[in-house]
Amino acid sequence: MNSEWWKNAVIYQIYPKSFKDSNGDGFGDINGIIEKLPYIKSLGVDAIWLNPLYVSPQVDNGYDIADYRKIDPRFGSNEDLYHLIREAHQLNLKIIMDLVVNGTSDQHQWFKESCKSKDNYFSDFYIWKDAKEDGSEPNNWGSNFSGSAWEWNEQRQQYYLHYYAKEQPDLNWENPRVREAVFDLMHFWKARGVDGWRMDIITSISKNQNFPDNPAKNGEKYVVANQDNGPRMHEFIHDIDREVLSPFKMMSVGEAPASKSIDARQLVDPKREELDMVFTFEHMHIDRKPGGINGRWDVQPADIIALKNILSDWQNSLRDHGWNALYFENHDRARTPSRWGNDHEYRYESATAFATVLHCLQGTPFVYQGEEIGMTNPDFKLEDYEDVELTTNYHQFVEEQKTLSAADFLKAAHKISRDNARTPMQWNDAVNAGFSEAKPWFKINTRYPEINVTKDQESQKSVSNYYRKLIELRHQNLILRDVTYELKFADDPDVFVYERVLGKQKWTIIANLSEKTFDLSDYYTADTKTKVLLSNYQRQGSGLGDAALKPWEALVCEKQI
Repeated sequence: MNSEWWKNAVIYQIYPKSFKDSNGDGFGDINGIIEKLPYIKSLGVDAIWLNPLYVSPQVDNGYDIADYRKIDPRFGSNEDLYHLIREAHQLNLKIIMDLVVNGTSDQHQWFKESCKSKDNYFSDFYIWKDAKEDGSEPNNWGSNFSGSAWEWNEQRQQYYLHYYAKEQPDLNWENPRVREAVFDLMHFWKARGVDGWRMDIITSISKNQNFPDNPAKNGEKYVVANQDNGPRMHEFIHDIDREVLSPFKMMSVGEAPASKSIDARQLVDPKREELDMVFTFEHMHIDRKPGGINGRWDVQPADIIALKNILSDWQNSLRDHGWNALYFENHDRARTPSRWGNDHEYRYESATAFATVLHCLQGTPFVYQGEEIGMTNPDFKLEDYEDVELTTNYHQFVEEQKTLSAADFLKAAHKISRDNARTPMQWNDAVNAGFSEAKPWFKINTRYPEINVTKDQESQKSVSNYYRKLIELRHQNLILRDVTYELKFADDPDVFVYERVLGKQKWTIIANLSEKTFDLSDYYTADTKTKVLLSNYQRQGSGLGDAALKPWEALVCEKQI
């Protein structure tokens, strides 16, 4: 087996709860995924990443895990998952699972036992601290979901740390028993055929053991600071590689929220034996106002110059030092046509333009369910949202601090809420978009009659067929894997142009990320050797034909040099 198969791969991400319901209970499930394996295979992808399927109270949509070895009954059974793994492998599709070990659910048996006393086997599985003399929290650390990162436990008479919801206590990675328990659960799933791991907020597992206050400003009581890169983070991740990843040749991609390219070089340099790839958040902040007091809810139009500079920095920094993970959408990110593009007049064009930019970079592209048909954000009312992050942040910024109006918060939610990506998959124009015969767990996007898999595959402007061409282009051309990258027109606020060169072959990727029309010759000089390999405006063959670079137009051009 090629231990670096992921370098040639495109990975399809599934949010099981919203993918396909097979038994009519309103929740997506494992058998629904099995039913749609032929469709997934038809896209040309190489692997499937499954968001958490484990037993969970669903406070944070499955990322609060109560049993790492047992499938939640709403999704099916362990045997159903084993069946899915076998069926996927029959189609040469690998299976990637989520590893969520910064914390567990407060319903996990480890935590229940840890609450009982300060001197049992599980006492130090979590991070416990006494209250200050005045009874307040051990420090001013803030949760990512607003408020304090510390929660008082009456049974144990101590505070425990939670970087996210209070129902998600953080594990204590300083305790070697915790690390051994994590290795053991990874071994369990490897024995069942799992091929790799996406590691949730893995760079947060090491904490500063001095637990100092974070620098505060503007009278902040609780401060969410950079929660990455604790003093033993690299050591702990190397331990995972040594004990599980390398011996069993398992792929790894770690979520590294605050990482810059220089940080990633340490995490993914093969010589350091840590991770294969990391997900950065840096390029996903191009529509966040710098210095805004409301965090991600202070939105602005996408800064395309910043997008180009960030993606280019990662391309150049990791070349010969590691590998990129490429994404624009996932279960935590809104739909690109609605967020950065035009999801009405140019939905097909903007969806495929951003896809072209991403898939022609060096790295492994990830496609999130529905991205390949150009799904859009729903037009929800505030009460329609489900996400714990949204509801707690609304309480903080609108009701408590009053730094955002309800109208402005809702406007931001329409752009960037995590729930935008969690509406059920739109399979056809039948009842509930073909997702379920019962009332779905979450509202269906009302645009499903016009945007669904069946209609997209029959359309002349098929986003999924464009994705198939992009994926085929990656699989068949080494020039998109290991060779040079050079950004052109770095200061242009609308058009993204870069070159990839292999020997005497040069590919130029051009994407107009605006609704303006430009003179194409300002960005690319064609000659008799020019060939258009791919275009979302149906340019074909030799030469460029039309001299205009149209709104949201994307081209992949080849020239011999």
